[in-house]
Amino acid sequence: MSYPDEGTGIPARWNAVTERVIGLAMEVHSILGPGLVEKLYEDALVYELSRASIPHQRQVVIRVPYKDVLLSEQRLDLVVAKGLVVELKCVERVADVHLAQLVSYLRAARMPVGLLLNFNAARLKDGVFRRVNSRADAASTVSVSPSASSATSAFNVSE
Repeated sequence: MSYPDEGTGIPARWNAVTERVIGLAMEVHSILGPGLVEKLYEDALVYELSRASIPHQRQVVIRVPYKDVLLSEQRLDLVVAKGLVVELKCVERVADVHLAQLVSYLRAARMPVGLLLNFNAARLKDGVFRRVNSRADAASTVSVSPSASSATSAFNVSE
């Protein structure tokens, strides 16, 4: 199975969003450094997204479709601008299964773009992975429901 690699095949309207989130994640990493638990990085990134007035939801619950039924709930770490799934990790090395998990989340949520951010990297730029869901219609994402906080703002993704 092959996945588009960083920067390849990312729709232009989502490239700016992913770049902005990566920049904020780098800010978090520069202050906290590697080695903490994922929840702390999530808290800090949510803080930065809110300060930047970027709409986001955390711990988003989706139901995974299978044939003609919906399976149990799955949680996405973050959804930014109603189409970017952000999966946070704090692992020694990102494995292929982590990237496959991100792609599965994108497909289940029918969202166009995903970021996997591994905060355990010495340099965050070495822990950033982008993936595109070629099956997604960016105009028709499923509705998601946040189980924790969410924020909205004037941050725009141009159509």
